[in-house]
Amino acid sequence: MVDENPLSHFDEAGNARMVDVGKKNDTRRKATAEGTISMSDQAYSLVRQGNVKKGDVLGVARIAGVMAVKKVDQLIPLCHPLAITGVDIEFSLDDKQKAIHIEATVSITGKTGVEMEALTAVSVAALTIYDMCKAVDKSMEISDIRLLKKSGGKSGLFERSVTE
Repeated sequence: MVDENPLSHFDEAGNARMVDVGKKNDTRRKATAEGTISMSDQAYSLVRQGNVKKGDVLGVARIAGVMAVKKVDQLIPLCHPLAITGVDIEFSLDDKQKAIHIEATVSITGKTGVEMEALTAVSVAALTIYDMCKAVDKSMEISDIRLLKKSGGKSGLFERSVTE
């Protein structure tokens, strides 16, 4: 059976609504998202060497991403407040592209998924890097923020194919 209204945040009249998840079962859910911030040679060098005047760029960006996960329901109107059970944010430095790759994984045992939380963690971590480095490079570019994988719930497993 195909759901006639796959956009569940709208009622039959087209009005926005928060989905009632009260009857759903708690399941273990996890989502991983990624994104990239590219920058000038100078900004990249300062981050890599830990010499940005504002401090530990990646450490602050990691904390900002974790904090953002806990605020998603306050940022995105129809998201539920969630009792997050885990957040992991990793950075990898790409010397060739002068870019920082960000990957965030968020976990919960609950009635709804954490895709928005993982995407928000990556976004806010990237914005924090931008904020901390903008005195050196205002031309930084945040890109490719996307969901890589999600598991749990009725829809089960989603994994982005390597060709996407």
